[in-house]
Amino acid sequence: MVCRRVSAKVRVCFPAGSALSVSFSLKRFSLLAALVLAGCSTKKTPEAPARQPADVKAQIQRLLPAHVSDKPGWATDIYTAFRTQQIDPSVSNLCAAIAVADQESNFSAEAAVPGLPKIAWGEIDRRAAKVHVPAFVVRTALMIKSSNGESYAARLDKVRSEKELSAIFDDFIDMVPMGQTLFGNLNPIHTGGPMQVSISFAEAHAKGYPWPIDGSIRREVFTRHGGMYFGIMHLLGYPADYSKPIYRFADFNAGWYASRNAAFQAAVARATGMKLALDGDLILYGSDKAGATELAVRTLAKQIDMSDSAIRRDLEKGEQASFSDSTLWKQVFALADKMAGRPLPREMLPGIKLESPKITRNLTTAWFAQRVDSRYQSCLSRR
Repeated sequence: MVCRRVSAKVRVCFPAGSALSVSFSLKRFSLLAALVLAGCSTKKTPEAPARQPADVKAQIQRLLPAHVSDKPGWATDIYTAFRTQQIDPSVSNLCAAIAVADQESNFSAEAAVPGLPKIAWGEIDRRAAKVHVPAFVVRTALMIKSSNGESYAARLDKVRSEKELSAIFDDFIDMVPMGQTLFGNLNPIHTGGPMQVSISFAEAHAKGYPWPIDGSIRREVFTRHGGMYFGIMHLLGYPADYSKPIYRFADFNAGWYASRNAAFQAAVARATGMKLALDGDLILYGSDKAGATELAVRTLAKQIDMSDSAIRRDLEKGEQASFSDSTLWKQVFALADKMAGRPLPREMLPGIKLESPKITRNLTTAWFAQRVDSRYQSCLSRR
C-alpha cells in the first residue's frame, strides 16, 4: 500500500505496484489533494432538526427530581419560559433552572415558611417604629375585619406562605386607614415564587410576559408559571462567559455579574493594597457618591491613566456585559496581574453574608451557589 499525505489529518492510499502508485506524479497528486481538501472544506454538517415541543417537555420531566408532583405541569411552564425568552433548552440550562427552583422551594409555588407569623409581626412592629406609630395603635388597627371577614391580626397569626403574607399586606394597605401611613406601597415581601425571584426585577422585565396578568406582576411572581418565567430570566437572561455554572448561581443570589465584579474588586485590592468587600457592587447604586471600590480605583488614576469621571463611567457598566471590555477593566487587571506575577481570576464567588428575617444561620452567597451547584450536578446525572 502506497500512501500520500494530503493534510495533517488526511492521507490517500493506493495498492502497492499499481499504475497509480508507480506513475502518480507530483502534479497529479497535488491536483487530487486539492480536490480532496476542497471536498472536506465545502462539506456541510447537516443542522440538527429543531426539537419538537413534546420532546423538550419530555426531557424536562426526566430531569426533574423524583419528589416533584405534577411533572407535566412544571415541564410545560418551564418550556414556555425558555421558548418565549428564546433561551436554548440545553440540558445544562434546563438543569440550572431546575437546580435553583429545587434549592429555593423544593418545587413548591407556595412554599410554607416556618415561623412566618412571627416574622410578619416583627416586620409590622419594625415599620411602625420607623414612622413613630405606637405599637398599641397598630394592634388596634389590625383588629379590623379584612376583606375575607377575618381580622388582619387573625390572618397574620396563621399565615403560612409569602404569597398569603403579600396578599394580606396589599389588602391592609388598601383598606385600613393606617395602612398607607405604615406601609405606603412598600409591601415588605421582596421575593417570591418557586425560584424566589425579586419582585422588583419581575416588574422591570414584564415586557413580553406570555400569560394574562392577574391584577399585578407581583401576583404573577407567586404563581408557578410566573415565578419560573422571571426566575429563568434572572438566571439565564443575560450573556456571561463564565467557566462554570456555579458563578451564575452566585449571580442569581447577588445580582447580574456579581461573580465577575467580585473578581475585579479583588484585582483592585491587589493593586492598591486596600481591603475591599468582594460583593460585586462597584458603585453606590442610586447615589452620585463614590463608594469604597470607586475610591480605591481612584488611587490608581495615574497608573492606569484615567480621570475620575472616566473611572466612574466605566464602573457604571458593572451591571452590563460590556464592563469586561472597558478600559478600566483592562488597565486594572494588567496592573494587578503584573504585581501578582500571574493572571488573576476573572471570576470568583462573591463574599456576601445572606440577611433575611427568614434566615437564622450564618449563610453566604458562596454557600447558596455551592448548594445549587450540587443540585445541578444531580440533575445532569438524570439525563
